[in-house]
Amino acid sequence: MADKYIIRVTAGHTYNLDDHVEVPVNRPTPVRITHDHMDIELNVRVRDYTGLPFGSPPSSPYFDTEPHAYNGDRYSIAFRFTPKGKDGGIKGGDLQFGNDFDHPIRDRLPPGFGTAMNIVKWWIDPGLEGDAYADVPYLYGAALSSFNAVHHGRAEHDEEKGGLWVEEGGDEEGMRIRKELGVPEDARQRMKWALKEESREKWVWESGRTYGVDFYNPYIDFREFALRLPGFSLPIMKYWDGQGLRENGPKRSHQLRYVLRNRATGQVYLVVLFTLYLKEDVNEDGSLKPAALQATKKASGGLVNSKDNESGSDAASFDEEKALDEARRKLSGVGLDGGKFETGDDDVD
Repeated sequence: MADKYIIRVTAGHTYNLDDHVEVPVNRPTPVRITHDHMDIELNVRVRDYTGLPFGSPPSSPYFDTEPHAYNGDRYSIAFRFTPKGKDGGIKGGDLQFGNDFDHPIRDRLPPGFGTAMNIVKWWIDPGLEGDAYADVPYLYGAALSSFNAVHHGRAEHDEEKGGLWVEEGGDEEGMRIRKELGVPEDARQRMKWALKEESREKWVWESGRTYGVDFYNPYIDFREFALRLPGFSLPIMKYWDGQGLRENGPKRSHQLRYVLRNRATGQVYLVVLFTLYLKEDVNEDGSLKPAALQATKKASGGLVNSKDNESGSDAASFDEEKALDEARRKLSGVGLDGGKFETGDDDVD
């Protein structure tokens, strides 16, 4: 089934696909995403990549460099970011990273999903919490306890290593701050330290200061579209969110969405979207056919422009967007821990 699909990665500062840019996967030059709340530089790397844009490198030197070669990591979402604003920054317990969906997925969850989640929480991210069975499902964790690497300062950019290269630690000022806060130098110990609420409350992602983060693991195979956890394997295509773009006309695309957000305010800072398209819905130049684009916009929570919507149902799309936005904001008050994500900065060195 996987050979019928092609993957595309986009990123933006909202759920709306109109605000997204296509990410050049495995290329070292970061994508810049700038808005009122944050400046971000982003690299996405996927091993054995065969997706859009056409001509993308199938891999990155990143995967041949330690620790990723030893780990067998299969993908990475890495970025540098600089929070903006006059409020001093984002509290350590408020910056979240994880996955969410605009519609229920409980009827698509496979047998053994609960077991898989227990493996993820025990083996990968003990701070991950959420409700996959809700009408608006989500799985978020505190960024501070979930990023594989957190650099308190401007992370390195090295083309020989595949672009943004984030190592646990920080610059001179960042290391001084980490030491004062009692943050362990080792990444795993920092993640464990950040699981405690009193630890997270000490940390502030300061406005005007740049941080680097990297989220990676060997568990999602985007070539075969499979989830491979320790002792547990699952063919993603069998249960992937969505119903196909040409099943009785375009309805919903197959998507996996990573979101960086503020728990307290509901503000979204970054959305990285992995979308599967039927190959027949992609033109020879790599652009999407109108029906595929329309379906993706609906699935991503964005509005469908009248020029893309032959049925003229803009009003219905707008009402749906308002309802989704309200649902997202209601999630802001829940007391969640955990997370997993990467961050970004301004310029490439």
